[in-house]
Amino acid sequence: MSTATYHAPAYRPAYTLSDTGVMIARSLRRSVRDPEAFITALALPVILMLLFVYVFGGAFNAGVKAGGAGYVNYVVPGLIVLCAGFGAGTTAVAVATDMSSGIVDRFRSMPIAAWSVLAGQIVASLARNLLATALVIAVGLGVGWRPAAGPAQWLGAIAMIVGFILAMSWLAACFGLLVGGPEAANGATFALMFIPYLSTAFVPASSMTRVLRPVAANQPFTPVIETMRGLLRKALRCGCLDVEECGRAMLRKGC
Repeated sequence: MSTATYHAPAYRPAYTLSDTGVMIARSLRRSVRDPEAFITALALPVILMLLFVYVFGGAFNAGVKAGGAGYVNYVVPGLIVLCAGFGAGTTAVAVATDMSSGIVDRFRSMPIAAWSVLAGQIVASLARNLLATALVIAVGLGVGWRPAAGPAQWLGAIAMIVGFILAMSWLAACFGLLVGGPEAANGATFALMFIPYLSTAFVPASSMTRVLRPVAANQPFTPVIETMRGLLRKALRCGCLDVEECGRAMLRKGC
């Protein structure tokens, strides 16, 4: 009696782009079908911006009505970068759900590019985060943000934020692959959402306590935030030695 041996269908490289396109469309449809997570990812950066500008702005001596343009110009670049951290949890949970639900085993039995599943999640994450970034920029302009960047600075800022979102998305996808399920993936990415609060996104590192100052100055989000801030505000035109000094000057006089 002979035993039948199963062979997976042969993979056809010519259909790589088609496979990736299908997986991207699948991931985008899943985002739309989860309105709670989708709306939260879009609304949270905007709520934080309004909270820090209108509620805490006066405490920073940079309220919207009394010199508030300075603080709006300071906080919006930081929130643009923070959008990537806010969206990381959604990506990790989506990847972990695929790994634990059995759908990946089904994909393995099909003649599709193995990496197209992850590529779909990454591109969908990029689209979600860019939409959230555009919303933050639009609301920021509505509450008084006035970037001084020219075309070259805007191109540099866009390239940097796209690269940063891709890096965060891949990191979140790795968390989703390594953990045991969606709940664990959500917990694993908590640090990616919490660390930005200990950066210079909302206040300069020099205004923090001695314990938090070195943490804020040397953590991974701060260089990206300060680079974004320097690009959008043309830090060198402020007469400052570096972008951190420019940030403090912006809070003082809205340079």
